[in-house]
Amino acid sequence: MAKWYDGLTRRARRQRTSDTLDAATAHSDVERRWDVFLRRSPFAMLAVSAVLTFASAGQLLPSAAERWAAVGLFGAAMLLELWWLRASRGRRSRPSAVGGGYYGIRWGIAFAVSWLNPFAAFYAALGYFGAERLLPRRLVPLGLFASAITIAGSQSGGFPPGGLGGWGVFGAILAVHVALFWVFSQLNTYEEKRTRIHLATISELEETNTRLKEAMDENAALHAQLLVQAREAGVADERRRLAAEIHDTIAQGLTGIITQLQVVASTAEPALAERHLSRAADLARHSLGEARRSVQNLGPAALEHHGLDEALKRTVTEWGERTGVRAQFTVTGTAEPLHDEIEATLLRIAQEALSNAARHAAAVRVGVTLSYMAGEVALDVRDDGTGFDPSAVPARTGAGGFGLPGMRARAERVAGAVSVESEPGHGTAVSARVPLLRHDQ
Repeated sequence: MAKWYDGLTRRARRQRTSDTLDAATAHSDVERRWDVFLRRSPFAMLAVSAVLTFASAGQLLPSAAERWAAVGLFGAAMLLELWWLRASRGRRSRPSAVGGGYYGIRWGIAFAVSWLNPFAAFYAALGYFGAERLLPRRLVPLGLFASAITIAGSQSGGFPPGGLGGWGVFGAILAVHVALFWVFSQLNTYEEKRTRIHLATISELEETNTRLKEAMDENAALHAQLLVQAREAGVADERRRLAAEIHDTIAQGLTGIITQLQVVASTAEPALAERHLSRAADLARHSLGEARRSVQNLGPAALEHHGLDEALKRTVTEWGERTGVRAQFTVTGTAEPLHDEIEATLLRIAQEALSNAARHAAAVRVGVTLSYMAGEVALDVRDDGTGFDPSAVPARTGAGGFGLPGMRARAERVAGAVSVESEPGHGTAVSARVPLLRHDQ
């Protein structure tokens, strides 16, 4: 699942990066083509104006002086455009003093040639294109207004307008051009704003992609670290489990075998010796079986064919026969099958408590009570032995199966707890509380 998520995230990141680069490339292409248009379109517009001007020269340029003036103006315009093409080559058009001078001279030539022949206003229409790239921002409206004057004069019949009516038509057309200029300027402002927002979004996406890549790299490192820690924790947990099982089964079995053999060594009665040797052999076989089950991570043998209450009853009875201590087992509440881990935990705690009582308590009577309550199961092991001071028992961290700390560790693994009440000369009470988890939960 983690590999699938990482792959999906990487594909999404690559897609976002690709979209970002595509958008940036598209914007760069538009800018490049616009610059090419601004450098080359003046020659086309100049050619159209010249053809129309001289085609209508018979009517609109009646004198030779006017024709030669038109020739001179078109020649000057051609030289100006050739110079600007060379000067602007290799760089993007942007407002500058040189660009402003070029715009002003071009407007002046266009106005003059349009005065001679209104058809030459096609060249003057270039003033509408690229004003914001050639003029400082505060001069852009002035440049557009000047170009509108030239074009309005051409559309109203040429300069100068004839009579009051001519001036009225000129003013009306100029007003229309100014209105159009205002509308297009607003659209241009909006487009510039949208472009800035788009570029800002691209920049933010690039930063986000960078941060995402860093986060993914960090996540991969953390994931690898967690895998190492999980392996180490698994190894440590398995070591604690085996240590607890060895202590609670093999070690206790060996202790019982030694006790039985000591009785054999100290008695001269063959029948008694044979009985204790038989018990030692039974303990050895039982311990060997438990060792095998521990290695295979199986539950206690006592729970293989019996429930917890029956397994505890057998354990208490066998322990009493083996030690000679009067032991009694009691069940309160309604017994029911519990989760395997809960049953194994309570049985091991009972075995450990009985083993401690045999080794240290010198008890005469031991009582074991298993209580089924609402949402909880309690195990109490009480003896009338010598007792001890619980605060004087050293805590063993990470032992996972040695004495009182081991019992507490077992209970905590199933969200339970173990408490001990004892004092010298007044016996000991070990109480374990674990959640009531049924077999099918």
